[in-house]
Amino acid sequence: MKKSINPYNQQEVFQFEELDKAEIVAKLNLAADTFVPWRKTGFDKRAALMLKAAAELKKNKEEYAKVITQEMGKPISQSLSEIEKCAWVCEYYAEHAESQLKDEVVRTDADYSYVSFEPIGVVLAVMPWNYPFWQVFRFAAPALMAGNIGILKHASNTMKSGELIQQVFQRAGFPSGCFQHLIIGSDEIAEIIKNDHIKAVTLTGSKPAGSSVASIAGKHIKKSVLELGGSNALVVFDDSDMDRAVDICVNARFQNTGQSCIAGKRLLLHTNIAEEFTNKFKSKVAELKSGDPMEKDTFIGVMAREDLAKELEEQVNKSITMGANLLLGGKRKGAYFEPTILNQVTKEMPVFKDETFGPAIGITTFDTEEEAVDLVNASAFGLGVSIFTKDMDKAKRLVPQFDDGAVFVNELVKSDPRLPFGGTKNSGYGRELSSHGIMEFVNRKTVYMK
Repeated sequence: MKKSINPYNQQEVFQFEELDKAEIVAKLNLAADTFVPWRKTGFDKRAALMLKAAAELKKNKEEYAKVITQEMGKPISQSLSEIEKCAWVCEYYAEHAESQLKDEVVRTDADYSYVSFEPIGVVLAVMPWNYPFWQVFRFAAPALMAGNIGILKHASNTMKSGELIQQVFQRAGFPSGCFQHLIIGSDEIAEIIKNDHIKAVTLTGSKPAGSSVASIAGKHIKKSVLELGGSNALVVFDDSDMDRAVDICVNARFQNTGQSCIAGKRLLLHTNIAEEFTNKFKSKVAELKSGDPMEKDTFIGVMAREDLAKELEEQVNKSITMGANLLLGGKRKGAYFEPTILNQVTKEMPVFKDETFGPAIGITTFDTEEEAVDLVNASAFGLGVSIFTKDMDKAKRLVPQFDDGAVFVNELVKSDPRLPFGGTKNSGYGRELSSHGIMEFVNRKTVYMK
């Protein structure tokens, strides 16, 4: 039995019976059977259905947003924004998939040669709880538009979200086997990956989960795409627009109660502005409203589970023991963790070297550009980095020096359907979104005619 427990009040909100092995096999068979006609469906038909999915999300966004908030505690205003973004990615691929996947003509010795981009079949998606709709839709929209079939294994605490995502596609009119959510535990994933019907797997989650899934997929010669954790740096130079940088850094760290792989988790400040910036940053964070996630003006809700809040508490306390200075917050009550700021943070401390998945941030100072780059790259993760400066020549000079999958200048790192999304090092491999993302699960077929 799978249960969804509201982390704000600890009340059970949903429960589900797990599928047995025969039911799992039946769903995988349906997916494989659906692929045969679906791959032959024209882009115009696929696009029309995807636009209906977008319309369904917009029409019933309050219904879907409420479930997100109930299951994992995201403030309701942010849950509504998440649903709207899902509609956007559906509309984006409805408009662009056909052109992104058009044949690429290549001049060779042949009379005619080209590369075609064809669907590969059934793709398993193993998805997390922190953005329970968005993480799924950024996989599903391009996958279905490419002619593939989606199978979802959602996080155990957001199973209702998984069921509702399947409902979105059903209401939009997609064939029933195009997208299915499996109510299963993590112990079933290995057998599903081994199933001959599954051609590839994509996972968004932790490094251990990604390593496990990738190793199973690799053993069976199946492609995997991994979007894992991050420890993004926010680098503020002394020539930045300080007030704007403060506002962006607060949002980058504390939106979704800090539970985002691309959140800014390490605040790196030039020594010339460190004191002034820290004071302004602390004041802004202290003003963030904590409370009931169902209230529209709540910005900081609760963390998704109490054990996650305890883990963050341990990281913060250990860093303090190692010499960090607590400037704000630091206390936990159940699944609620106060917005927390530490300074005098060094590279050896957990809040610097580990991923802190919650509303806490550490401040480290630097004197030179070279030192800033070294601090950014001194992480096992490589998802993204934000730098703040008015000097665009300096920004362009620094961009190639960062190891990360994305560099945002004077903006927080964010996902956008028009741009590829993904990381390096322990943040995973492969890309989602844009033309790059839709290409991950296609057969690039060389055709040579003479």
